[in-house]
Amino acid sequence: MATGIEARLQRLGRDGKYVTVPMDHGITMGAVAGLKDIEGTIDAVTKGGADAVLTQKGIAERVIPNRNGAGYIIHLNGSTEIGPDEADKRQTATVEEAVRLGADAVSFHINVGSDYEPDQIAALGEVTEAAHRLGIPVLAMAYARGPGIDEHDAENLGHAVRLAEELGADLIKTAYSGDPETFEHVTESTKKPVIIAGGSPSSDKKTLETVRDSVASGGAGVSMGRTIFQHEDPYAISSAVAAVVHDGMEVEVAMDRFDLPVEP
Repeated sequence: MATGIEARLQRLGRDGKYVTVPMDHGITMGAVAGLKDIEGTIDAVTKGGADAVLTQKGIAERVIPNRNGAGYIIHLNGSTEIGPDEADKRQTATVEEAVRLGADAVSFHINVGSDYEPDQIAALGEVTEAAHRLGIPVLAMAYARGPGIDEHDAENLGHAVRLAEELGADLIKTAYSGDPETFEHVTESTKKPVIIAGGSPSSDKKTLETVRDSVASGGAGVSMGRTIFQHEDPYAISSAVAAVVHDGMEVEVAMDRFDLPVEP
């Protein structure tokens, strides 16, 4: 691995583990809760222990002053949930733009199995080439999504993460398969670090248990958006997630340490 890529990956995590908070949802969903005052949210989650945050390029000037030294990833494609097809992610920025704006890495979303897979494969290949030319790491958001495809099937997810590695990704985000046994197949399908998406917000205990189980199965951490930035206490939940990922803290201990209420 090139020195520049390795150095920048170290800005995104610690000891090969990653806690990333993506906040690019504004392009997809609009200015939802947690994103109107994105400056305050970024300040809270990075003080809480998030290693890096992620946004679209236009938000960079709101990120840089508030990230408390955390890493910064700029996302390079997107779509809206009110458009004709949310799976049709189109490129929104270039690697060069991201570098000029202060990003430590770039990310790119690909829906493996969708009607848009061929174009997204070609685009991800071009992004990794351009990024690596400049020593910039690439986070591939590789999902198994398409007609008739089970988005949480371990075989499908294993295919998605392997495809991402084959195209040059340095770090790979995908869905959690639902249990440690099947997720082990996903993490074993690539030599690159695999981090899990948060998905729809769940209970704090379930979130932390999922984080714990994914790491125990060879996962390298999380990339959780709404679960963290829409939480009533983004600082507390990001602190708890970071403690589970980086310190191996038990779920109940983390919930108690950071005053997260235990559901009845």
